[in-house]
Parts: sequence; C-alpha cells; structure tokens
Amino acid sequence: MSLPHAILTALLEKPSSGLELTRRFDRSIGYFWSSTHQQIYRELGKLEQAGYIRALPAPVPARGQKKEYEVLPAGREELAGWVDTAEDPKPLRSALLLRMRAAAVVGGRGLRAELERHLELHRRQLAEYREIEVRDFPPERRAAEPDRLRHLVLRGGIDLERFWVEWLTQALRELDGPGTATP
Repeated sequence: MSLPHAILTALLEKPSSGLELTRRFDRSIGYFWSSTHQQIYRELGKLEQAGYIRALPAPVPARGQKKEYEVLPAGREELAGWVDTAEDPKPLRSALLLRMRAAAVVGGRGLRAELERHLELHRRQLAEYREIEVRDFPPERRAAEPDRLRHLVLRGGIDLERFWVEWLTQALRELDGPGTATP
C-alpha cells in the first residue's frame, strides 16, 4: 500500500481538507498505514499536481481558508487500477523480535519490562478495536459490501492484536523458565 492510495481512498469516502484528512488518518486508516501530517500535506500537493484530486472552490473566498479536496475521475481510475494489482506479502519487520534475538547473544536486562510494556500496548489496542467494532459495526450494519469490507479490515486488526497478546503472554511465561509455559 502507498500513501497516495490511502489518501485517495479516504477522499473518496469523504471529501476533506488536509486537516480533516490527518484527523481521519489518526482515527482509522492510521491504524494500519501510519503517516505524519507533513507527509499527508506533501502528498496532497503531488496528487493535485498529477490531476488525481482538486481543491473544491471555496463558497466565499478568504485568505488562509482551508482547502477541501475531492477525487477526480483520473484519481478514481488510479485507485481502481491499484486495487486490481497483485502484490506479494511483505516480510515481517519487528524491532521487538530483533531485540529478542540480540538479547539471546548479549543478554537483555530490560527485555522482560519491554515485553510487558508491549503486552499492555497490544491489550489497549485490542480493547480499542473491539470498542470500534461494537460502535461502528453492529451485525445489522454489515449487510452492504463496503461495510463488510471495512469490518473485515477491522477484524484483521483485532486478530493481529489477539495474536500479539497471546504470543507475548506465552513469551513472558517462557522467560520464567522451563515448565512454566502452557502448551
């Protein structure tokens, strides 16, 4: 996935200003495709220059007024083409797993605390995803394909967080020594 495609997706869901877009990224797309506000603003300029989006005309011209963007047909075509393109999965990159591997070689006095910290972070993220699921995706709202697809994305996040919670819990047990881990 690329940032331009994430922005096109968000703008097709709802035309937005750069500020609104960055806030929406912080609350949704940013959960699985993070980006800084500066990157989003820079990309908006590139997308506009490429003819994929345009700033909507302001109802009343005013200096310093925020621009609201919408996707043009060329942008919709670009996004549709990207959706239909095959892409192989990327290998997992995890500083935590690399840190554990390094601790096997040089020792790691703070490793347990870091694993516990990660466990707490993943528990909180899992709880947040579950709250979003209850609030935004009750069973009756999953009938339309767009809502089913959005829910599937959220379920992927829930399942990943569940994996990390279970794996970190098991890893902490194993750090306690043989015979303490559950099969």
